[in-house]
Amino acid sequence: MLTLEGVAARYGRITVLDGVSLTVGAAEFVCLIGANGAGKTTTLKTISGLVRAAAGRILFDGQEIQGLPPQEILRRGIAHCPEGRRVFPHMTVWENLEMGAYVRRDTGQVTADLERVFTHFPILAERHRQPAGTLSGGEQQMLAIGRALMARPRLILFDEPSLGLAPTLVEAVFQIIVGIQREGTTVLMVEQNAWMALQIATRAYVMETGRIILEGPARELLANEQVKTAYLGG
Repeated sequence: MLTLEGVAARYGRITVLDGVSLTVGAAEFVCLIGANGAGKTTTLKTISGLVRAAAGRILFDGQEIQGLPPQEILRRGIAHCPEGRRVFPHMTVWENLEMGAYVRRDTGQVTADLERVFTHFPILAERHRQPAGTLSGGEQQMLAIGRALMARPRLILFDEPSLGLAPTLVEAVFQIIVGIQREGTTVLMVEQNAWMALQIATRAYVMETGRIILEGPARELLANEQVKTAYLGG
C-alpha cells in the first residue's frame, strides 16, 4: 500500500532523513521506533506532505505522492494524527470532528461516521458541545484519533499517541488503535514507548540518525539484543 524508496528530507542545510526505505502493506500495523531526533516524526510529515521530500519516491497504491499538497494526500486516503494532538482548542468537540471531514464530498455519510466515532469514544458524545481545549489530555487524544477517522482514511499515521498520557490511559489508547487496525484501517505508528509498540504491531522498523537500521516482525525485534539495550532498558 505505502512504499518509501530512498527518501531524503532536509530542514535548511540539515539532512534529517537520509535514504529512508520502508513498506506498509494493506491492513498492517507497522511501528517505527528510535531515539528522539532520529527522524521518525519527519518521516510521517514527509509522507503526509507537511515536509517536502528532497529525494526519493513515496508511493501510495502504486502512485507517487511526494510533492503533492497535504490536502490532496489526505483526499487520497492518508490521515495524520499528529504528535501533541493539535486539536482546535476554541472549537467544540463536534466542530473538531467535522474538520476531519473537510476534504470529503459525501456529506450524507459524514453524520454516520460521526456516530461511529462516538461509538468508539462515548466520552466525546457526552462532551460534543464542549470546547476541545477544556478536555483532559486523554480525551484530546481520543478527539485527535476521531478527527483522523472522520477523513475515512485507508492509512492513518499516528505520531506518539501515548505522549503526555497517564499510564492508565496509554494501554486504553493503544487498544483503540489496535481495534481501528482490526477493522481494516492500515496503521503506521511512531512511538517512544518501544516496548508497548512492539507488543501490538505486526512489523517494525528501527530508525537512527535519519536511517533505517533494523526491520522485521515486531516480536523478533522485541527479542533483539540491540533493540533491548538501546530502547527497552535491557
